[in-house]
Amino acid sequence: MSSFIQLHLLTSYPPSNLNRDDLGRPKTAIMGGVNRLRISSQSHKRSWRTSDIFEEALKGHIGKRTKEMGIKVYKTLIEKGVKEKKAMEWARAIAGVFGASKKENKKKPTEGLEIEQLAHFSPIEEKAIFDLVDKLVEGDSAPTDDDLKLLREKHKAADIAMFGRMLASSPKYNTEAAVQVAHAITVHKVAVEDDYFTAVDDLNDANEDMGAAHIGETEFAAGLFYLYICIDCGLLVDNLSSDKELAKNTLAALVECAAKIAPTGKQNSFASRAFTSYILAEKGGNQPRSLSISYLKPVNGADMMAAAIAALEKTMENMDKVYGKCANDRKVMNADKGEGSLQEIIDFIKGCIDDMDGGEKK
Repeated sequence: MSSFIQLHLLTSYPPSNLNRDDLGRPKTAIMGGVNRLRISSQSHKRSWRTSDIFEEALKGHIGKRTKEMGIKVYKTLIEKGVKEKKAMEWARAIAGVFGASKKENKKKPTEGLEIEQLAHFSPIEEKAIFDLVDKLVEGDSAPTDDDLKLLREKHKAADIAMFGRMLASSPKYNTEAAVQVAHAITVHKVAVEDDYFTAVDDLNDANEDMGAAHIGETEFAAGLFYLYICIDCGLLVDNLSSDKELAKNTLAALVECAAKIAPTGKQNSFASRAFTSYILAEKGGNQPRSLSISYLKPVNGADMMAAAIAALEKTMENMDKVYGKCANDRKVMNADKGEGSLQEIIDFIKGCIDDMDGGEKK
């Protein structure tokens, strides 16, 4: 029987453009027949994965997601005195383990050391790569097939364990994500607005030219967002090579980031940083379900936060009535009323790992 953690968060952002589309507009979605602001799951995960919270809490257990590992290997080989032709060949062979290499480009030789798609390297794999570099330098010989067995099924990269990875050419080494993150959407209808702005030249004394040095336009909107996160505790532990203490630290870092870390889009322009105002945490073995249906009818009114919380809790209660209890236990943090705390939520979800030892999940 699986054991799941489900997190439901309500976070209000002031005027912002946290996650842009291809035209630079805030991302949106139609839900319940009206336009909502949207923040993609990719945007959230990126901001969490690169945060100081992750770096401090999970030091040594964060991977690197890049196309350019081959270039890094090549530069290291050159620095260690390997001739350019050998360095190019060896780096290409090493990078090719993790994905198909780009075509060679005579004008930009190092471009051929990149792989076609982003690959997520666990710390243990990155160490194996540069241990091999040292071996090649010392022996002055090309890597063998055995040398190039660099991929690892078992690792302790917390970000890969949570969000997964796919290696199309080596599916044996794929990792199924233990954490599912929904696209956050506003609980209410929104209208994206235009901000017309000008910039003044400090050296323009206005004696000859009264105009602005630059004219621009950017789009923004404000909103109260609902975010849903689902975590498979057993899969997380498995993905972390059964290190339960690391799994607890990973859960703690994830929850703290979800509550505190905003996507970085246009922050210098809007300073739209915000902490989550409400968290409902659930754990148990029942089939997970989002509570986004709470907002099919857009929330309105002067006290939108209170209305959004009430709608969420009413939906939760009604789900319990018709399906039976949908969670074994729950914990709430409500900053709107000063009830509960983030630390209580963190301790509550870390308990999911201890529950597994008690027989809830084996």
